[in-house]
Amino acid sequence: MARIVAVANQKGGVGKTTTTINLGASLARANQRILLVDVDPQGNLTSGVGLRDKVVAGTTIYEALTSPEPGVDARPFIVPTGIERLSLIPADRNLTGAEIELVSLSRREERLRSLVRSMREEFDYILIDCPPSLGLLTLNAFVAADTVLIPLHCEYFALEGLAELVGTMRRVRAALNPDLDIEGVLLTMFDDRTNLDSRSQPTFESSSRSAFSAR
Repeated sequence: MARIVAVANQKGGVGKTTTTINLGASLARANQRILLVDVDPQGNLTSGVGLRDKVVAGTTIYEALTSPEPGVDARPFIVPTGIERLSLIPADRNLTGAEIELVSLSRREERLRSLVRSMREEFDYILIDCPPSLGLLTLNAFVAADTVLIPLHCEYFALEGLAELVGTMRRVRAALNPDLDIEGVLLTMFDDRTNLDSRSQPTFESSSRSAFSAR
């Protein structure tokens, strides 16, 4: 059964897509079957694995999420990458309108869960690259995921954004996904020449886990 991990942070430019690509490729090289899911309208994950110009119209995550009925079979939307055992559900510009279109659809928060959990027996890990926001696309990722991996830029103000993200995760766990947990906080853009970066790891780790565990 695949472990489903959402890579999320509402702040942009912290390394979410880079983390997803490198983690997925490394696991695939270690003989794990990996499915990458691009739910960022920018489509950087799709571009990062070299498939932006190879996406076939009508076979992206947008069509899967906005289908009139939830529970669409994921197989027609999965494409292979240039790395063995690494597959992708791609995104394109159409996903930009999904936030609005999902509002009127049934089970709008659970559509990604229905899609990816049908593939749990086909893969070892499913990694979801989230957009830099806390909208319906990220909410779908949290409802679908077992855990959330949080890439975090090593700076003071990042901690404020982390608190907001953890608060959203707590609400999702209370209402929609009681098993949701934090996979970990991954410090990115680390620079050991600064005092802030050299002292940041215990602060970020302890703050995020204690805030999420609090009831």
